[in-house]
Amino acid sequence: QVQLVESGGGLVQAGGSLRLSCTASGRTFGNPLGWFRQPSGKEREFVAAISWSGGTTAYADSDKGRFTISRDNNKNTIFLQMDNLNPEDTAVYYCAAGRKPFSPPDALRTNRDNYWGQGTPVTVSS
Repeated sequence: QVQLVESGGGLVQAGGSLRLSCTASGRTFGNPLGWFRQPSGKEREFVAAISWSGGTTAYADSDKGRFTISRDNNKNTIFLQMDNLNPEDTAVYYCAAGRKPFSPPDALRTNRDNYWGQGTPVTVSS
């Protein structure tokens, strides 16, 4: 019922930037949205999340201020602006949607019943 479609991944050199997009459809009105990533051979980890209004955000410590999450509710789309990328950022990035409308974005960090997109790969070369 819920569809999350990511785009914007690709190859980039260290120090470069990428902007990921995720468009949500289905019954996601009011739900927090965010991003996770999964490096090859490792577990999926939280990256960032944003509330429905866009007024509240949450970030993983590893982002170190390099990433910015935002949203455009007119298109039900979220973005992840990634600057100063390094090889450790290499992973498949997944869009996620929480199941509870108007819950805080930090709740997405530990939810295990999120809706998931198919992922978009990001590769950062050194």
